[in-house]
Amino acid sequence: MLLRALIAVKADALADRLHNALSDNTVRAEKLASGEDAWDRLTREEFDLFLLNRDGLGNEPRALLRNIGKLPSHPGVVVVAAREDPTDRAHLLAAGCLAVLWEGLPVSTLKETLRALAKRRREERLQHLKAERPEERYSLKDFVAQSGEMRRFMETVRQVAQSDTTSVLILGETGVGKERLARAIHAEGRRGAGPFIAVNCGALPEPLLESELFGHEEGAFTGAVRARRGYFELAHGGTLFLDEIGEMAPHLQVKLLRVLEEKSFYRVGGERATAVDVRIVAATNRDLRADVANRRFRSDLYYRLAVVTLAIPPLRGRREDVPQLVASYLEHFKTQLNRRDLSIDPDAMHALVGYDWPGNVRELINVLERAVLLCRGSSISVTDFPPEISKPSGVSKGDGSEPAFPDAWLDEPLDEGRRRLMLAFEQRYLRRILREAHGRIGKAASRAGVTERTLYDLMKKHGLRKEDFKPASAQAG
Repeated sequence: MLLRALIAVKADALADRLHNALSDNTVRAEKLASGEDAWDRLTREEFDLFLLNRDGLGNEPRALLRNIGKLPSHPGVVVVAAREDPTDRAHLLAAGCLAVLWEGLPVSTLKETLRALAKRRREERLQHLKAERPEERYSLKDFVAQSGEMRRFMETVRQVAQSDTTSVLILGETGVGKERLARAIHAEGRRGAGPFIAVNCGALPEPLLESELFGHEEGAFTGAVRARRGYFELAHGGTLFLDEIGEMAPHLQVKLLRVLEEKSFYRVGGERATAVDVRIVAATNRDLRADVANRRFRSDLYYRLAVVTLAIPPLRGRREDVPQLVASYLEHFKTQLNRRDLSIDPDAMHALVGYDWPGNVRELINVLERAVLLCRGSSISVTDFPPEISKPSGVSKGDGSEPAFPDAWLDEPLDEGRRRLMLAFEQRYLRRILREAHGRIGKAASRAGVTERTLYDLMKKHGLRKEDFKPASAQAG
């Protein structure tokens, strides 16, 4: 994370000393201009450190420190005192100051102390950031590699993780685990102690995405009532994951290319460049080469991103990995859903290995969770799977006038059979209309005769995402 510090001391010489002691590639320090109001700057912008003279706090510092602590960025207050007073120092620290420093400290000591305070403040902000974006522990060991193709792929991934190349491009169909791989590369690489910031380039409107990525200054657009840092500043020293990079608007592609080349950027409405040290990991399920040929994606950005390209093999191309994946996720759901005695019968495993998995590992996870929830016995059978998987085994053909469904459902009570048939119908119906609408929610909802909100709720119920239903040409990787 790139820290920002505001220096509000009266003497220019002291302000210069503090500025020089603080400024490096991890802290952007700014001196308060003559006549400028410090409180006004603090309320309009985000600062992590606020340095001021002792007399700037007055005789009753608690009220001011309490108000500073209520600001959105919670800046740490560092007081620079003209004389050493142990009693006053104790009172200020008890009132909430981060530190109290004597302005007569030697330059080397002052620099060492301020760098230590900045490091402490950065660690506090990173912990806060992780609390806002809780994440599980990721490891390259999570990627099952029984098949030869996957083993070769993971050997390359491990080399990439140990390097610190500026940019990595991850390609793969929907559901293969692109973000999970990006997180594992970050966790096991040199930047593992730094932040990992993920943003979906296809989920945010163009103006909002620009502001989220680069931050904005106060008044840059309607509603920008205070300056705000963006993902690049938050990811300083770590990794910025740009999912669905193929959906990024052309003018943002230009700005991203400039960051990659110059290692700096301008906030929206800003006039001063900010230098950052960020590793970019981009991902897409689109055929970016085709998009470059069709001028949907900039060729210079593509070649800059694709310094290292990792194409994750689809699950249907590495069926040897399915049994171990099933065992791993089944164990997880058995514990989570309190079905510890549950197993899976050989026919069910055979059906899972033989299925093509258009939704890849994500679809496999959803299928297994559903099976653990719906299984009534002690062993998961083929009938516990959705129709597209269970249909090849034990399915009634009917006479053309009745729907086909697993024979095992005939042995269940009417209400339970009806419930399972409706679940199977809903999922199959949703898949079809979403596929024909190419994942466009408005079009699919209109055809189904429901609101977009209702369609989203049904999709969530069945573990479906609109990205899973793009045309085949956009799924290639």
